[in-house]
Amino acid sequence: MPLGARLSSAWSESTNKSNVECKVVFLYSFKGTPVPYPLYQFLVTNPVDRFRISAEGGEEFRISSDGWLYLERPLDWSREDHYIEALHEDTVVDGPISVTVNVLDINNNAPYFNQSVYTAWVREKSPAGSPVSRVFAMDQDDPTSPNADLYYSLVSQIPNKQNVAFFQINHQTGEISITEQGEEMLKAREGIQFNRGEEKTVETLRNKFNSYCPVQNVPYDQNPFYTCVERAGRRNVDPLSDPDYTLMVRVQDLGGMSDTALSGNARVQIVVQENLWVNPGPVFVREHMTATYPLVITKVTRMSATTAIYTLTQKERELKFPFQITEDGEIQLTEELDREDKNMYILVVQATDPHGNDVDPPMEIVILVEDVNDNAPQCDHEESIFELQEQEPIGSMVGQLLVHDADEEGTLNAQLNYTILSQHPDTSPKSFSIDTTSGNIQALRILQRTEQKLYSLKVRVSDPDFSVDCNVLIKVIDVNNELPVFEKADYGSHTVAEDAPVGHTLLTITATDNDEPDSGSSTIYFNISSGNDDEFFTVETNGTGVGHVVIAKPLDFEVSPSLRLQIDARNPEPLTKGLEYGRESSAFVLVSLTDVDEVPEFSSHVLDVAVPENITKGSVLLTVEAADPEGKEISFKLDGDTWGWLEIDAATGEIRTKGELDRETVETFEVTVTAFEKGEMMEVRVVSVRLLDVNDNFPKLVESKVFICVKKLEPVVLTATDKDNAPFSQPFTFSLANGRKSPNWELTSIDGSTAQLTLKKIPISDLTITLPITIKDHAGLGVTQGLSVRVCNCTELGYCYMAPESRGYMGMGPTVGILVGILLFCGKADAAALETLRSGIERLTRLCPVAGVLFVIVIKRIEKGKKKQDGAAADDETKVIL
Repeated sequence: MPLGARLSSAWSESTNKSNVECKVVFLYSFKGTPVPYPLYQFLVTNPVDRFRISAEGGEEFRISSDGWLYLERPLDWSREDHYIEALHEDTVVDGPISVTVNVLDINNNAPYFNQSVYTAWVREKSPAGSPVSRVFAMDQDDPTSPNADLYYSLVSQIPNKQNVAFFQINHQTGEISITEQGEEMLKAREGIQFNRGEEKTVETLRNKFNSYCPVQNVPYDQNPFYTCVERAGRRNVDPLSDPDYTLMVRVQDLGGMSDTALSGNARVQIVVQENLWVNPGPVFVREHMTATYPLVITKVTRMSATTAIYTLTQKERELKFPFQITEDGEIQLTEELDREDKNMYILVVQATDPHGNDVDPPMEIVILVEDVNDNAPQCDHEESIFELQEQEPIGSMVGQLLVHDADEEGTLNAQLNYTILSQHPDTSPKSFSIDTTSGNIQALRILQRTEQKLYSLKVRVSDPDFSVDCNVLIKVIDVNNELPVFEKADYGSHTVAEDAPVGHTLLTITATDNDEPDSGSSTIYFNISSGNDDEFFTVETNGTGVGHVVIAKPLDFEVSPSLRLQIDARNPEPLTKGLEYGRESSAFVLVSLTDVDEVPEFSSHVLDVAVPENITKGSVLLTVEAADPEGKEISFKLDGDTWGWLEIDAATGEIRTKGELDRETVETFEVTVTAFEKGEMMEVRVVSVRLLDVNDNFPKLVESKVFICVKKLEPVVLTATDKDNAPFSQPFTFSLANGRKSPNWELTSIDGSTAQLTLKKIPISDLTITLPITIKDHAGLGVTQGLSVRVCNCTELGYCYMAPESRGYMGMGPTVGILVGILLFCGKADAAALETLRSGIERLTRLCPVAGVLFVIVIKRIEKGKKKQDGAAADDETKVIL
């Protein structure tokens, strides 16, 4: 195959039709290949004169007589099918062969825009991301190849004096939108506003110009100011001739990622339109305006020439809504407002098209109601009452008169002025003054309650337009210038038993005060200032001067047999300066306690002890201590010791062990200790004893006898138990004695408390043996125990077979005859025979005691000889099975 042509694939299909072999050949050629160019040579086995090519547009290809397929002229990317036939003497001898030529694309076409200049309009204050325009480019290369993968970018923005990008482009779609900086900084040119319905013509502009400049000495077309305004009044600026911004846009193929990418360029010319849809608020409206309603208070305007329908709603959704909007966007007030009723309204304006779609985003406008002085001051109380203690210094604060004005706070409409109009009773000089701004009332002289207890003032409070008169009552309060005095200074001696109950009243005391009744100056409280260190007593009172000395906690003759109490009378209000409490405000009482024989007292209320269960006999568990308040001798007694384990020393209170303690019997038990005095007073305490576990028990087999069926050698499960607690119990370890291995037995642990015993060999006969098994607890304590294992023939139910006994009764003659025969056979009798004989002797003995005794003697001798023989046989068998 010649260089530059590629054979993608070839396949042949045999058919029965004309015995012609059909082939399909796929050829690839690069676009723009130099010509003529050999692509492929077709070879046939039959002799041929020439080859023939047939297809639409076959002039691009030529085939020679020797089968070479040539490219005659350069190709663009495409896919074309051709058919090749081999002819001999104008007869087709082979073919037709279908040949598909695929032209591979190369990047030889630069992308280009569908137009060289784009125009767009954008409104100022449009949100970032708002689309401005979209550019579109194409590439004649294969659209499925990277050659036609287009990438858009912004090259420049003109003007860009601040070096800030106002626009951005989507690199894949070519959509141009506003940046965040553009949202803030894009501004439209100054323009002239036209009212709704006004035509935007030169004549309308001249009328507006004349209204601002009524005297004109210069023709319009020669007046530079008019021509400037005329240009500003042209709303529809042409971006082709007078753009605000020009963007240079570039498109690149190969995704813009290659240095060899081809590119194209275009311009986007943009005009920024003024956004008249701006919030005019906040709008200030004075309350109670005298005007003709409805009254225009503000206006909203749209930039677009699209017809808009304005609607107005209230954000708070309240019942009262005194606003409306006209079709021109004028917002009108329909009635006068009252600031004291509502001082702010939030209006929501919407501009929609006839189909109800928003043509501009909804706008919130705040309406603030301005205050006017339409409210008079109001006294907070019908009569304001203040108190001032007598003998207070000049300038002392009496109080602040509170007055309210419903007008707006912080304005002159609510600025109040205070003046005292009158004082009763009248004094010279005046007794009080008032701050004209704050309403604070102060004393102008030292007041004496003995001179006057009440003063009445009339105060006028004014704002710039209104005033109100308020009444003030000032009470002169008595000061604490009188001391409380006891009716007597010494209340004598009082005796009380030491077991008197808490709350018992010892005596009642009385004191008086000459200050104003029912005031803090005349209220009297009592406290015990000395002699009550242990706080045995307290004084209860309601403040009227009467006190009750009561017992506050149990008395103790042994601690204080007598007490001398000093009781003071005091006022809650401080005394006037220079006055101090003296002896007349204190009283004394002597309290004597009588002794009462009291029960002994233990030194501790809780008596608990914990000891190991293997504590040595005679050891001291604890010593209980008790004492008699009167100092009498104490003795002790122990009760409740069910197991007889403890004893107490009656004199010292030592509790000792007199027997061995066993936690496995009981873990916790209680005994009572009684303390006696000679006067037979006693006190009882409970002693709780908890025994601590020690490893004093070894694991034991739950069952010491088991059996194994000869015909069905199944393992036997052994279970052990230990009375101790952890860590002196489970898990257990099981082993044959001395840990030796047995050829016939195997002992393996199952869990912490069980093991299984397996017989590995079948004995020659039934037998019962004792296996030595060692079981140890978790602490390693254990002994070797004997396990009786019977190996036997078993019944169907799995139990060892026992020969049935004869239940028939025989008379004496036959019985004796049988026994005689047995005796004759004794020399050869086995154990079974002897057992049968022994059973017969028991029955014979019951019938004839003498004969029975005789036979027993004989049997004993026979057994003695028999044991020697059986012992030897058993030893042999045991040796075998162990």
